[in-house]
Amino acid sequence: MKELEEKLQYHFKNPQYLKTALTHSSYANEYRVPEGSNERLEFLGDAVLGAIVADYLFKNFPKLPEGELTKRRAALVCEKACCGFSKEIGLGKYLLLSHGEQNSGGRSRPSILADAFEAVTAAIYLDGGIEAARTFVLRYVLPLLRQGRPKAMKDYKTALQEIVQKNPEDHLEYVLTGESGPDHEKHFLVEVRLDGNTMGKGGGRSKKEAEQQAAREALKLMGY
Repeated sequence: MKELEEKLQYHFKNPQYLKTALTHSSYANEYRVPEGSNERLEFLGDAVLGAIVADYLFKNFPKLPEGELTKRRAALVCEKACCGFSKEIGLGKYLLLSHGEQNSGGRSRPSILADAFEAVTAAIYLDGGIEAARTFVLRYVLPLLRQGRPKAMKDYKTALQEIVQKNPEDHLEYVLTGESGPDHEKHFLVEVRLDGNTMGKGGGRSKKEAEQQAAREALKLMGY
Protein backbone atom coordinates (compact mmCIF):
# COMPACT_ATOMS: atom_id res chain seq x y z
CA MET A 1 0.00 0.00 0.00
CA LYS A 2 2.84 2.40 0.78
CA GLU A 3 4.24 1.90 -2.71
CA LEU A 4 0.88 2.73 -4.27
CA GLU A 5 0.43 5.77 -2.02
CA GLU A 6 3.76 7.10 -3.34
CA LYS A 7 2.45 6.73 -6.88
CA LEU A 8 -0.82 8.41 -5.95
CA GLN A 9 1.11 11.17 -4.18
CA TYR A 10 -1.42 10.87 -1.38
CA HIS A 11 -1.11 9.16 2.00
CA PHE A 12 -4.32 7.90 3.59
CA LYS A 13 -5.30 8.64 7.16
CA ASN A 14 -7.69 5.70 6.88
CA PRO A 15 -6.01 3.01 4.71
CA GLN A 16 -9.25 1.03 4.55
CA TYR A 17 -10.60 3.49 2.00
CA LEU A 18 -7.78 2.58 -0.38
CA LYS A 19 -8.08 -1.14 0.26
CA THR A 20 -11.79 -1.06 -0.51
CA ALA A 21 -11.15 1.00 -3.64
CA LEU A 22 -8.89 -1.79 -4.89
CA THR A 23 -11.31 -4.62 -4.04
CA HIS A 24 -13.15 -5.90 -7.11
CA SER A 25 -16.58 -7.45 -6.61
CA SER A 26 -15.24 -10.86 -7.71
CA TYR A 27 -12.71 -10.84 -4.86
CA ALA A 28 -15.22 -9.53 -2.32
CA ASN A 29 -17.64 -12.33 -3.26
CA GLU A 30 -15.02 -15.07 -3.35
CA TYR A 31 -13.51 -14.18 0.02
CA ARG A 32 -16.65 -12.70 1.61
CA VAL A 33 -14.97 -9.40 2.43
CA PRO A 34 -16.97 -7.66 5.22
CA GLU A 35 -16.30 -4.18 3.83
CA GLY A 36 -17.56 -5.19 0.40
CA SER A 37 -16.21 -4.24 -3.04
CA ASN A 38 -15.32 -0.94 -4.68
CA GLU A 39 -18.69 -0.60 -6.45
CA ARG A 40 -20.10 2.02 -4.05
CA LEU A 41 -16.86 3.98 -4.19
CA GLU A 42 -16.99 3.78 -7.98
CA PHE A 43 -20.46 5.35 -7.89
CA LEU A 44 -19.24 8.22 -5.73
CA GLY A 45 -15.99 8.61 -7.63
CA ASP A 46 -17.82 8.97 -10.93
CA ALA A 47 -19.73 11.94 -9.50
CA VAL A 48 -16.67 13.51 -7.85
CA LEU A 49 -14.60 13.14 -11.01
CA GLY A 50 -17.35 14.66 -13.15
CA ALA A 51 -17.82 17.59 -10.76
CA ILE A 52 -14.09 18.39 -10.60
CA VAL A 53 -13.69 18.28 -14.37
CA ALA A 54 -16.87 20.30 -14.94
CA ASP A 55 -15.73 22.95 -12.44
CA TYR A 56 -12.31 23.23 -14.09
CA LEU A 57 -13.74 23.52 -17.61
CA PHE A 58 -16.36 26.06 -16.52
CA LYS A 59 -13.79 28.33 -14.85
CA ASN A 60 -11.03 28.02 -17.44
CA PHE A 61 -13.02 28.06 -20.69
CA PRO A 62 -15.50 30.92 -20.15
CA LYS A 63 -16.32 31.30 -23.85
CA LEU A 64 -17.21 27.69 -24.54
CA PRO A 65 -20.96 27.00 -24.90
CA GLU A 66 -22.70 24.37 -22.81
CA GLY A 67 -22.68 21.74 -25.56
CA GLU A 68 -18.92 21.95 -26.05
CA LEU A 69 -18.30 21.89 -22.29
CA THR A 70 -20.42 18.75 -22.05
CA LYS A 71 -18.49 17.03 -24.84
CA ARG A 72 -15.11 17.87 -23.31
CA ARG A 73 -16.17 16.71 -19.88
CA ALA A 74 -17.48 13.46 -21.36
CA ALA A 75 -14.18 12.87 -23.15
CA LEU A 76 -12.17 13.46 -19.98
CA VAL A 77 -14.21 11.18 -17.71
CA CYS A 78 -15.14 8.37 -20.12
CA GLU A 79 -14.01 4.78 -19.66
CA LYS A 80 -11.20 5.18 -22.19
CA ALA A 81 -9.76 8.20 -20.36
CA CYS A 82 -10.10 6.68 -16.87
CA CYS A 83 -8.53 3.45 -18.06
CA GLY A 84 -5.59 5.47 -19.36
CA PHE A 85 -5.22 7.31 -16.05
CA SER A 86 -5.32 3.98 -14.22
CA LYS A 87 -2.57 2.57 -16.43
CA GLU A 88 -0.39 5.64 -15.73
CA ILE A 89 -0.58 4.78 -12.04
CA GLY A 90 -0.23 1.05 -12.61
CA LEU A 91 -3.40 0.33 -10.61
CA GLY A 92 -3.89 -3.06 -12.21
CA LYS A 93 -0.97 -4.44 -10.22
CA TYR A 94 -2.65 -3.62 -6.91
CA LEU A 95 -6.21 -4.76 -7.59
CA LEU A 96 -7.72 -7.51 -5.47
CA LEU A 97 -9.36 -9.92 -7.93
CA SER A 98 -10.78 -13.43 -7.75
CA HIS A 99 -8.73 -16.26 -9.27
CA GLY A 100 -11.12 -16.44 -12.22
CA GLU A 101 -10.91 -12.69 -12.89
CA GLN A 102 -7.11 -12.75 -12.68
CA ASN A 103 -6.83 -15.70 -15.06
CA SER A 104 -9.11 -14.03 -17.61
CA GLY A 105 -7.01 -10.85 -17.80
CA GLY A 106 -8.91 -8.73 -15.31
CA ARG A 107 -5.87 -6.65 -14.37
CA SER A 108 -5.79 -5.15 -17.84
CA ARG A 109 -9.53 -5.03 -18.61
CA PRO A 110 -10.49 -1.42 -19.45
CA SER A 111 -13.78 -1.43 -17.53
CA ILE A 112 -12.13 -2.74 -14.34
CA LEU A 113 -9.24 -0.26 -14.58
CA ALA A 114 -11.58 2.66 -15.24
CA ASP A 115 -13.80 1.69 -12.30
CA ALA A 116 -10.73 1.40 -10.07
CA PHE A 117 -9.62 4.94 -10.93
CA GLU A 118 -13.06 6.26 -10.02
CA ALA A 119 -13.04 4.28 -6.78
CA VAL A 120 -9.60 5.61 -5.82
CA THR A 121 -10.82 9.14 -6.56
CA ALA A 122 -13.71 8.59 -4.14
CA ALA A 123 -11.38 7.09 -1.53
CA ILE A 124 -9.16 10.19 -1.64
CA TYR A 125 -12.23 12.43 -1.49
CA LEU A 126 -13.59 10.65 1.59
CA ASP A 127 -10.20 10.58 3.31
CA GLY A 128 -8.90 14.04 2.47
CA GLY A 129 -11.77 16.13 1.11
CA ILE A 130 -12.53 17.74 -2.24
CA GLU A 131 -9.25 19.64 -2.57
CA ALA A 132 -7.20 16.47 -2.18
CA ALA A 133 -9.40 14.79 -4.79
CA ARG A 134 -9.09 17.82 -7.10
CA THR A 135 -5.28 17.74 -6.90
CA PHE A 136 -5.29 14.03 -7.68
CA VAL A 137 -7.75 14.21 -10.59
CA LEU A 138 -6.26 17.25 -12.32
CA ARG A 139 -2.78 15.66 -12.25
CA TYR A 140 -4.09 13.23 -14.87
CA VAL A 141 -6.79 15.27 -16.59
CA LEU A 142 -4.78 18.39 -17.41
CA PRO A 143 -2.09 16.69 -19.54
CA LEU A 144 -4.85 15.09 -21.61
CA LEU A 145 -6.64 18.40 -21.93
CA ARG A 146 -3.45 20.17 -23.04
CA GLN A 147 -3.08 17.75 -25.93
CA GLY A 148 -5.97 19.57 -27.56
CA ARG A 149 -9.63 18.73 -27.52
CA PRO A 150 -9.73 15.20 -26.11
CA LYS A 151 -11.42 12.61 -28.27
CA ALA A 152 -13.81 10.20 -26.62
CA MET A 153 -15.27 7.01 -27.90
CA LYS A 154 -18.70 7.60 -29.41
CA ASP A 155 -20.66 8.79 -26.39
CA TYR A 156 -24.28 7.90 -27.01
CA LYS A 157 -25.27 8.75 -23.43
CA THR A 158 -24.09 12.34 -23.79
CA ALA A 159 -25.77 12.68 -27.18
CA LEU A 160 -29.05 11.41 -25.74
CA GLN A 161 -28.76 13.67 -22.68
CA GLU A 162 -28.22 16.73 -24.87
CA ILE A 163 -31.42 15.98 -26.77
CA VAL A 164 -33.51 15.26 -23.69
CA GLN A 165 -32.33 18.29 -21.69
CA LYS A 166 -33.97 20.57 -24.26
CA ASN A 167 -37.18 19.67 -22.42
CA PRO A 168 -36.36 20.22 -18.72
CA GLU A 169 -39.53 18.47 -17.57
CA ASP A 170 -38.42 15.15 -19.10
CA HIS A 171 -36.73 12.60 -16.83
CA LEU A 172 -34.11 10.21 -18.20
CA GLU A 173 -32.83 7.24 -16.20
CA TYR A 174 -30.81 4.06 -16.72
CA VAL A 175 -32.09 0.94 -14.98
CA LEU A 176 -30.10 -2.26 -14.47
CA THR A 177 -32.52 -5.03 -15.43
CA GLY A 178 -30.29 -8.08 -15.20
CA GLU A 179 -26.83 -9.53 -14.87
CA SER A 180 -25.53 -13.00 -15.56
CA GLY A 181 -22.37 -15.08 -15.75
CA PRO A 182 -19.48 -15.71 -13.35
CA ASP A 183 -17.66 -12.77 -11.78
CA HIS A 184 -14.92 -12.78 -14.42
CA GLU A 185 -17.40 -12.90 -17.32
CA LYS A 186 -20.30 -10.77 -16.15
CA HIS A 187 -22.90 -9.59 -18.64
CA PHE A 188 -25.15 -6.66 -17.73
CA LEU A 189 -28.53 -5.66 -19.17
CA VAL A 190 -29.73 -2.06 -18.94
CA GLU A 191 -32.81 -0.14 -20.04
CA VAL A 192 -32.89 3.60 -20.64
CA ARG A 193 -36.24 5.12 -19.74
CA LEU A 194 -37.70 8.48 -20.58
CA ASP A 195 -40.45 9.52 -18.18
CA GLY A 196 -40.86 5.88 -17.23
CA ASN A 197 -41.11 4.59 -20.82
CA THR A 198 -38.41 2.24 -22.09
CA MET A 199 -36.63 3.84 -25.04
CA GLY A 200 -33.74 1.42 -25.48
CA LYS A 201 -32.10 -1.72 -24.16
CA GLY A 202 -28.44 -2.64 -24.12
CA GLY A 203 -26.00 -5.24 -22.88
CA GLY A 204 -22.28 -5.41 -22.20
CA ARG A 205 -19.37 -6.60 -20.08
CA SER A 206 -19.77 -3.53 -17.85
CA LYS A 207 -22.72 -1.43 -16.74
CA LYS A 208 -21.29 1.55 -18.62
CA GLU A 209 -21.03 -0.39 -21.85
CA ALA A 210 -24.61 -1.61 -21.44
CA GLU A 211 -25.81 1.95 -20.80
CA GLN A 212 -24.05 3.17 -23.95
CA GLN A 213 -25.74 0.49 -26.03
CA ALA A 214 -29.13 1.31 -24.51
CA ALA A 215 -28.62 5.00 -25.32
CA ARG A 216 -27.59 4.09 -28.86
CA GLU A 217 -30.84 2.15 -29.35
CA ALA A 218 -32.85 5.06 -27.93
CA LEU A 219 -31.22 7.49 -30.37
CA LYS A 220 -32.14 5.20 -33.26
CA LEU A 221 -35.74 5.06 -32.05
CA MET A 222 -35.80 8.87 -31.92
CA GLY A 223 -34.46 9.12 -35.47
CA TYR A 224 -30.88 10.20 -34.71
